This record gives sequence, C-alpha cells and structure tokens, in this order.
Amino acid sequence: MTFTQLEYVLALEATRQFTIAAEHCFVTQPTLSMQIQKLEEELGVIIFDRSKQPVVPTETGKEIIAQAKAILMQRDALQELVQDKKGILTGELKLGIIPTLAPYLLPLFIQNFSSKYDMVKLVISEMTTDMIMHALRDGSIDAGILVTPLQQKSITEHVLFYEELMAYVSKNNALYKKEYVLARDIDPNKLWLLEEGHCFRSQIENLCELRKMSRAGSYFDYETGSIETLRRMVDLNDGITILPELATLDMPDRQLELIRHFKKPVPMREVSIIVHRDYIKKRLIDALKRVIMDSLPEKIRQNKASNIIPIA
Repeated sequence: MTFTQLEYVLALEATRQFTIAAEHCFVTQPTLSMQIQKLEEELGVIIFDRSKQPVVPTETGKEIIAQAKAILMQRDALQELVQDKKGILTGELKLGIIPTLAPYLLPLFIQNFSSKYDMVKLVISEMTTDMIMHALRDGSIDAGILVTPLQQKSITEHVLFYEELMAYVSKNNALYKKEYVLARDIDPNKLWLLEEGHCFRSQIENLCELRKMSRAGSYFDYETGSIETLRRMVDLNDGITILPELATLDMPDRQLELIRHFKKPVPMREVSIIVHRDYIKKRLIDALKRVIMDSLPEKIRQNKASNIIPIA
C-alpha cells in the first residue's frame, strides 16, 4: 500500500471516471487503474464497482475511502510539522474562489505571493459558494475565498476585508442625478442581476428587498454570470446594477462618473478565507492570508464591519 495508491482512490471517488481521475493525477488512465487494482488485490476487497457507469464505491470501499482520507491528512500534518521545524514553507495549496471576486482580487496578490513563497504551488479554481463548501468537505481543496458569514458548523471563517457595495447607474436613469442612493430608490424593473447560484445576487436581493417585490411578478428579464457583463449592459442601456468595490478599482473616469454611493451606513460585503475545521495546511493558509491583506488598497483595508448585507 502506498500514499500514491490512496491518492488515486480519492481522485476516482471524487470524479467517478478513470479518465478524469487520471488527468487530475497527471498519469495515464491504465496506470491509475492498475494501481487501484493492485491495492484492491493487496487488501482482498473491491473498492469500486466497475460494472456501473460512472463507477461507485462499494460499501466496503466507502469505509476504505474514509480511512484513506484520514491517512493522507495525517501525512500532510506530519509534513507541515517537519516544515515548521525547518522554518521553510513549501508544498501545494488548492484554493477555490467565487467568480465575483476572482478577476478583481487575484491580480492584487498572486504575483506578491509567488515572489515571496516561490516554493509553494497555488492551484486556483473558480467555484460557486456551494461548490467550494462541497470541495472543502471532500478534501479536494484546502481553502476557499468567498463572501461570509456562512454560519456552517464544520467551517472556520477568517475575515480578510470588507468591501463596499456601490450603485452603477446609466446616464438615462433617474438615479444618475442623485449624489447618494437609497436602496428604496432603485426601480427593480431597471436592475440588472447575476444569475441564480451566485451569493452576490442574494445580497443584492436582500439589499433592495427584491424578494418581497418579486411576489407581484418578475423584476428582471436578463441574467448573467459576469459582473463585467452587467456593467456593460448598463453602459449600453438604461438601468442600474450593484458593483463590489474591487470591481471599481481600475475603472476609467467615464465609468467612475456612473458610480453612486449609498447613503450611510453604506452596505458592505464581508470577504473571508474559509477552511474545514479539520484543515491541515495552517502555515500555508496563514501566509496566504497575510499576503492578501497586505496587497489590498488602503481604503479597503480601512473599511469597517458595519451594515454587512446577509447572503441568504
């Protein structure tokens, strides 16, 4: 029995397809299949039912998979201990990040982190909040960056910063003439929203109390998964959307003219790095947290935890 064989088992359990599991492990499909078969022969049990597509773990296989996860976590904990004693930081850190943060936050810290910790490999995937939560629980990622609070017992949240929410208003919209915006000023029939499944959409619905209004009928006709698309729709059409502060940092002056702040207390969203309660790579995650916070613009670092708009 080897760690590699256990890693192959976990990869197959996560993907349920030999070809995809092999790609994730950077080996050929025959290699992965052969090693799992060798492990089954050594243990004298069948871990996966190959007669079904996609493959599924047998009842005994489920217990073996759970134990394999525990063994690999203890291996990682031992490696972390040794690195700590040597005073070095190395390894791989798998990170999930939500799409409404990725294009704005990643460019701020990636280069700084890579330069400071050149022996650490960052593996980053864009995921929805639900996907990040599932990936943390099954161990396929080490941490997630998303909007909190989540109030999940199995998840530990480390707050990174608070981000102001701002209105982005067409020149054709009545709100363009206002200096400050109130949530009740927003016409829900003029509001562009992200599609279902994004936590940012839920926050905007709560901010503007759209769920109450929606009882009378639909308040939007178009949905997208991209904040940039929403901004473009406002640029070319009458309407309004809500933008997180990071999305406004690189705006040209002609677009900054369309920004309207909410009247105090301004709405905020809380951004955190989250880990499973049994997480191992504490030093790597602490290092990532420090670099992210040091890479933020001063104004965002000074934002306070007030008027946090709930997600759900």
